Amino acid sequence: MYTTHWCPDCRRAKYFLQQRGVAYREVNIEENESAEAIVLKANNGKRKVPTLQVGDRYFACSPFNAAKLALELNVPLNP
Repeated sequence: MYTTHWCPDCRRAKYFLQQRGVAYREVNIEENESAEAIVLKANNGKRKVPTLQVGDRYFACSPFNAAKLALELNVPLNP
């Protein structure tokens, strides 16, 4: 998951994943230029966080939307 330290949607997404036991690796795009480039490319030039990578697929969850994230990851909406 590509994030920034100040992003409230990133905090919500991390909490959502933790509550469902979904493992993830966090990459802060403000500390990693190549990660920022990935986010920009995945989001048509927009710096949207959180951006999640599942396999070769990227998608943004900004603004945070629990139903969309559950659907994208095929996990239950309610833990």
